[in-house]
Amino acid sequence: MADAIVVLNAGSSSIKYSVFLLRGADMDLALRGQVEGLYTKPRFVAKDAAGELIAEKDWGEGVKLDHAGALDHLVPFVREHFKGDRLVAVGHRVVHGGMQYAAPVRIDAQVLQALRAFEPLAPLHQPHNLAPVALLLERQPALPQVACFDTAFHRGNPELAQMFALPAQYHAEGVRRYGFHGLSYEYIASVLPQLDERLARGRTIVLHLGNGASMCALAEGRSMASTMGFTAVDGLPMGTRCGALDPGVILYLMDQRGMDARAIEKLVYSQSGLLGVSGISSDMRALLASEDARARTAVDLYVYRIRRELGSLAAALGGLDALVFTGGIGENASLVRHRVCEDARWLGVELDPAANTKGGPRISAAGSRTAAWVVPTNEELMIARHTRAIIAAA
Repeated sequence: MADAIVVLNAGSSSIKYSVFLLRGADMDLALRGQVEGLYTKPRFVAKDAAGELIAEKDWGEGVKLDHAGALDHLVPFVREHFKGDRLVAVGHRVVHGGMQYAAPVRIDAQVLQALRAFEPLAPLHQPHNLAPVALLLERQPALPQVACFDTAFHRGNPELAQMFALPAQYHAEGVRRYGFHGLSYEYIASVLPQLDERLARGRTIVLHLGNGASMCALAEGRSMASTMGFTAVDGLPMGTRCGALDPGVILYLMDQRGMDARAIEKLVYSQSGLLGVSGISSDMRALLASEDARARTAVDLYVYRIRRELGSLAAALGGLDALVFTGGIGENASLVRHRVCEDARWLGVELDPAANTKGGPRISAAGSRTAAWVVPTNEELMIARHTRAIIAAA
């Protein structure tokens, strides 16, 4: 018998899950999968640690399974599959912890209420992150639940790095740069010493490039600055999010186009980024494979914005010792890595094309002054580690 921790990452139309078994000091991934297509065409998938399919269920077109229905299927499946083991806790990815939470926290009704207050700061993420939390609190109140925040890793940023040039009262009230993807950056920081001990003591820029994309400047493994700000729509262009945008554009759209807040929200979160520029797809794979000029423009803009932000973050660090690529695009799109590294030659990056094509882990040449690496992220493991620590301290 082993203790088990379930990690949940709930989105608007899916619940991704992982199950980790605790055996002494070890923590092993035993199961992962998702319930996807909620409200449209729900489908359940379970795979073992090696990626082999264990179970699946397809509810069919038009079945509007909600988060509660997804948990109704997921929880009994996990309990049956691990009936010889003991479920000790559930860890949740929660996008926003606001100013209040700079570390993971065990969730009770009061904490849940506090986290709901941050929903306006992450309207497309926070309500869905919290949906299974509320359901489990209601149905299994004795089961420990832990919230792990995407913002927490950045709470130690220098105060100046968190500020907007607005009247001071707004900063005091929480209108500040929070940064996101913190669980990913925290995991990367934790493995830097295994790559090169010097990286753990040096200046590193991590590029978390996926459907959501951001970059983070690390000094001695601590976050110093991030491209994302008050919300997860800031910074780099993403799959469907616009990234950095002059606030005057928002005022123009309101005054001249008659758009209200909800229409603008849909525009900047769901209709922009790679999808909006290309008019073809939000998927980098599709754009790289396309010969359409609009696809090339979208990729060119994506790489150009990375180049701009790279210079900014290197300046914030006062120099650069390493780049680390992670996330779906960062780990798999060798052409994007190639172009970014070529743009970073002025920062001392010399690419090894053969190593880059193979996917690394080190993709810089032996004599490169600044190293470049490809490191798969593992947010689920980071959440499981935090959850284990929280329940052990209880």
